[in-house]
Amino acid sequence: MPSQNTLKNTLKITMSGLLVAIGLIIPMFSPIKILIEPASFTLASHVAVFVAMFISPGVAVSVAAGTTIGFFFGGFPPVVVFRAATHIIFALAGSFYLHKFMKKNNSFLRLRIFSFCVAIVHALGELVVTSIFYFRGEPTHGFVMSILVLVGLGTVIHSIVDFEIANIISLPLKKQKIF
Repeated sequence: MPSQNTLKNTLKITMSGLLVAIGLIIPMFSPIKILIEPASFTLASHVAVFVAMFISPGVAVSVAAGTTIGFFFGGFPPVVVFRAATHIIFALAGSFYLHKFMKKNNSFLRLRIFSFCVAIVHALGELVVTSIFYFRGEPTHGFVMSILVLVGLGTVIHSIVDFEIANIISLPLKKQKIF
């Protein structure tokens, strides 16, 4: 009979694989997409990473890395692949913070502040990547409008919406003690 630890690890690996698959399928097939170069917004495209953050830091990193690799092999443009790679940073930091400091006290307000802070880290990562591509010679519009407003502010809003969706999905799973 497998040990409790083995069963827990198997569950985490299985959930990681399923979340990577979901994280790849949503951006590919979602009918709710907004593309205003260099920004792109697909509703729920970050939900798999956010759900993974509630499970564990290891699962969060695995899902963020898995979706990045999937985008690379899927032939997505380099800016999209590198933007996805930055998700590893906010996923690890956010999941670590959730498990270290918010395990017992997930009040409505604290979770919203946490979501906003994760959104800022998320946006900063994507701002760095898109700025590099912008200054490398791929400008579409002015820097302030295309990078700061569309990517920066747009990512903050998109991140908060996707976090809320992930939180709603995670609530029944938390009650079942899956997380």
